[in-house]
Amino acid sequence: MRKFWKLILSLAGWKVTGDTNLPDKSVICVAPHTSNWDLPLGLVVYKSLGRKASFLIKKEWFFFPMNIIFKILGGIPVDRSRKSSLTDQMAEIYANKKQFQLAITPEATRKLNTEWKKGFYFIALAAKVPIVVAALDYGRKEANFRKIFYPTGDVDKDIEEIKSYYVGMTARHPEYFSL
Repeated sequence: MRKFWKLILSLAGWKVTGDTNLPDKSVICVAPHTSNWDLPLGLVVYKSLGRKASFLIKKEWFFFPMNIIFKILGGIPVDRSRKSSLTDQMAEIYANKKQFQLAITPEATRKLNTEWKKGFYFIALAAKVPIVVAALDYGRKEANFRKIFYPTGDVDKDIEEIKSYYVGMTARHPEYFSL
């Protein structure tokens, strides 16, 4: 099946670059995120590596039949109106699984957002797992696994370092991507 996904990626003109020797447990920080196409592209990229990642998606998308499709693809519904700790819920999932990768777009929207959300960082910190810095570079047509980053607890410094790995990346809609 992996060959099939590699073929799809190749036919689309995309390639995978960087360090693809990924840990069994990690948070995958995926940016830039400016298009609905980022999700299917990311899924094809990860499947071409023979892996499956989960992703967070607004619970509003979990209606029939989309709920079945998103669940099969690895979607985890998020109820933004609940005041429970998503970080704690995700850390518990990591603790109970041998393998678990969670892809998160720190921009948290496809529109311009100069202030990245830090939830991906806090989930990695609470779960004691590394952050895989992954870029979807539409200019080069590369899905680049740029760095395996271990959070230090100095959130502001670490976020700035993580952002530095996205300098020069071209979003599908560049006007919506800002570091």
